Amino acid sequence: MFEATQLNRKNETRQTLIRSGLGTMTGILILPVALILGTLLYKGLPVISFEFLFTSPTNGMTAGGIFPALLGTVLLVLVALLASVPLGVAAAIYLSEYAPNNWSTRAINLAIINLAGVPSIVHALFGVGAFVIFFKFGTSILAASLTLAIMTLPVVIVATRESLQAVPMAFREACWNMGATRWQTIRRVVLPNAVTGILTGVILEVSRTAGETAPIMFTGAAFFLPLLPQGVLDQTMALSLHLFVVSTQVPGMPEALPFGVALVLISMVLLMNSLSIALRMYLRGKKKW
Repeated sequence: MFEATQLNRKNETRQTLIRSGLGTMTGILILPVALILGTLLYKGLPVISFEFLFTSPTNGMTAGGIFPALLGTVLLVLVALLASVPLGVAAAIYLSEYAPNNWSTRAINLAIINLAGVPSIVHALFGVGAFVIFFKFGTSILAASLTLAIMTLPVVIVATRESLQAVPMAFREACWNMGATRWQTIRRVVLPNAVTGILTGVILEVSRTAGETAPIMFTGAAFFLPLLPQGVLDQTMALSLHLFVVSTQVPGMPEALPFGVALVLISMVLLMNSLSIALRMYLRGKKKW
């Protein structure tokens, strides 16, 4: 049995202090999230009901439900995903597998990083100029979703590129030695092994897309619509804008209703993320490396 030396005891004490400090910092980060969720559950849960989820607002939006806003948010997220994920994955494949390491590629990577830092209100003005006016989509689900897609595109590109680069080079070399082309290698080997990282980017995109207000306020979301949208060229209500409206613009609003809207919005994001995470864990479990 070895006796601990003074150096061993000193290192163990230091390790304990570091672990305690990191644990405390983690707790400090988690505490505000827990308080927010607890407040939403306490004040918003009483208004959650079938009628609240599946009926339209009534009485000047001070009563009724949020179904048009709930449906509109789902449509905005789905169309934005359909627009951004294929484009983002294709761009990431080019940058990771085809693009040479020169000044133009580095400039493109820098532009992607800078695009991720552009404020959402700037994306909103770009969406108005590009999709609403130039392409003549008008204020519609399509214009709003494309604006959200452009805004979240850097997230998809960066997450996909990192996951592609994490696939061992030996996998590619083995395919090339068997006579496979570069594209066959990417399609059959690289992409299947990088899909979990791609889903990480999708999860982050869903979280941001569902909660954005400024981009959709100018491009497709409406203050109030009595009818559901019939296509992607119609306007729609959205939970994020609806939450802003009922919290700040509607007099005589019941105190619990904005909390209920916020609770539904967060629950919807958590549900979408949970489904993506479950799929990612399933695919990760099938990996052989």
